[in-house]
Amino acid sequence: MPDENNPIEGAPSAKSNLESAKAHAQEVVGAAKTHLKEAIDQSKEHLKQAAGDLRAAAQAKTHELREAAEAKAREFRSTAESKAEELRGRAEQFRGEATTRVRTIEEDAEAYIRGNPLKAVLCAIGAGFLLGLIFRR
Repeated sequence: MPDENNPIEGAPSAKSNLESAKAHAQEVVGAAKTHLKEAIDQSKEHLKQAAGDLRAAAQAKTHELREAAEAKAREFRSTAESKAEELRGRAEQFRGEATTRVRTIEEDAEAYIRGNPLKAVLCAIGAGFLLGLIFRR
């Protein structure tokens, strides 16, 4: 009498085929998981390397920009210092010229007053009177 699980004698039963297929599927799933895990690990490593490369490139660029900014700042400082020195020299020159002019005017005024004392006193009184009128109002 034939077996219910094995209608054909000598042929594997459906149950054993199902178990074999299930075991094979589990092996395939396990292998797929392993390959997927390896791919993920490799991707993580590649991403870490790329991030490290980007970080290094950013640091190099930052260093390069800092050096360029410092060089430009030194250039500006040098230009400003030379311009300040030039302006200081011109200011001292103008001060010297103004001092000379004031001394000349002072000497001329003193010479005029010594040569014309009466006129000088009358001019001073007139100027004082006019200033008094102006400030009174």
